[in-house]
Amino acid sequence: MMKNKLGIADPFDLIKEEERISKQNAVKLFDCRSFKPGSWKSLSAIHKFLFDDIYYFAGTIRNTDLIKHGFKFVPANYLKSAIKAVEQMPQSTFEEIIKKYVEMNLVHPFNEGNGRSMRIWLNWMLEKEIGLVVDWSLVDKEDYLLAMERSPIRDIEIKYYLNKALSVNSRSIYLKSIDQSFYYEDLYSYCIKDLL
Repeated sequence: MMKNKLGIADPFDLIKEEERISKQNAVKLFDCRSFKPGSWKSLSAIHKFLFDDIYYFAGTIRNTDLIKHGFKFVPANYLKSAIKAVEQMPQSTFEEIIKKYVEMNLVHPFNEGNGRSMRIWLNWMLEKEIGLVVDWSLVDKEDYLLAMERSPIRDIEIKYYLNKALSVNSRSIYLKSIDQSFYYEDLYSYCIKDLL
């Protein structure tokens, strides 16, 4: 159970409130892009924007090791150097941007909310550099999760799925993508349209 600003002690209640609040914040984030896409500062700002009403650690680097589904992410004592290395990676082409995204996923810098934050971060980079974004509503959950799981060894699958889903950004694409992004994390109690 994560310590939270809401004073919620029940993990199921916390998950529901986290989904509701962070989805509402994600909607507001559509018009806020004040940091350089692809920078650590921008990823940290996205995370803080989404989760600051909920968690004390919003926007800050985790200080504990993280293991998810048996996979060990970059150990906490190497996070700062790993983040710096990823931040310096090139991001001028689709292939470079996806490689950078995959590498930041291996870092997993936050205690919670990495995927949701990084998918917005990815789209900020894509929009700036190639003028397109991933319409996440077009990317199947199982395909995405399996491709991301294999991406550290072979990123061709994730590139294939994301390239097929490229679209010109719009508010409607963004809102559909938020619902799908949360669905990847098994968070689907609320639809964006019901929260507007």
